[in-house]
Amino acid sequence: MPSTELPHALAAAAAPKPGAVAVAEGERLASVALPGLTLNVRSRPSTRSGLPPALYVHGLGGSSLNWSALMPLLEDVVDCEALDLPGFGDSPPPDDGDYSLTGHARAVIRHLDAGGRGPVHLVANSMGGAVTTRVAAVRPDLVRTLTLISPALPELRVQRTAVPTGLLAVPGVAGLFTRLTEGWTAEQRVRGVLGLCYGDPGRVTPEGFRAAVREMERRLALPYFWDAMARSARGIVNAYTLGGQHGLWRQAERVLAPTLLVYGGRDQLVSYRMARRASAAFRYSRLLTLPDAGHVAMMEYPETVATAIRELLADTGELAGPDELSETPGVRDGGRVSDHRDSGSRS
Repeated sequence: MPSTELPHALAAAAAPKPGAVAVAEGERLASVALPGLTLNVRSRPSTRSGLPPALYVHGLGGSSLNWSALMPLLEDVVDCEALDLPGFGDSPPPDDGDYSLTGHARAVIRHLDAGGRGPVHLVANSMGGAVTTRVAAVRPDLVRTLTLISPALPELRVQRTAVPTGLLAVPGVAGLFTRLTEGWTAEQRVRGVLGLCYGDPGRVTPEGFRAAVREMERRLALPYFWDAMARSARGIVNAYTLGGQHGLWRQAERVLAPTLLVYGGRDQLVSYRMARRASAAFRYSRLLTLPDAGHVAMMEYPETVATAIRELLADTGELAGPDELSETPGVRDGGRVSDHRDSGSRS
């Protein structure tokens, strides 16, 4: 349940005006009005026409900016869109104030239905992973493949480093935290987020750090920032308590789309040990493990993640063939890949 507004691709973005959202070179922003909500959508035109659509969904505290490092690496194989969930990035709060996982999933479904882009390749991180697991389970017609990077699925033993973020779900804690950290600078906040979400915060360039600080300042000026954070954190915790057919692990078992799971060995928010359970739950799954990555592998090791996605698309017939692959993931950056598409081979 992390805050993932991080700087990897922000370094490539032009310095925004005060209050403006950063836009990396080659990206476009659009505002999409839907029943009960308005979504900010970041897109990157593909290099050729007729490519299958992809949609990227961020985690708690993040935004569509979290995908600006990955999208250029896939623009020749998919038509890229990344959305800001309601209350995050540049999307205003939903009219009904619903920040539950189901509410966020409903926003994704409404966007896909309204745009007629489905089925899409869904790529998601953290809270977005839980959201898109629900989307894939209840609307399989909208999903070609599913890529989940450190998905926030229920854990019985939550890591101690993830507890402070989870406490945001407790009524009153967000207000208390705001008062206690009133004197913190944006730089201090960004360093804290980097230390929590990156396997090695030293990978962030000075320019990327400055861009992240600017975005942090913009977000903190929004009157609904902490409310969106607290209510969304509460939505994750509430989803963890659901059993039966609405439970996230039960819904993971219902996903029919080929699924790529990506886990970081230094993730302080989603336990590395959950990789094995996830591999068993998603019936057509493959696993990429990155021992040195933290919670946001698509920002820390975008080339490795992109290569794994290319392999997934090739194996599902979305690419011309394996010759289009540049390199086998698991070789670059010390990653390891295992394939669990045959349910009998799961471990």
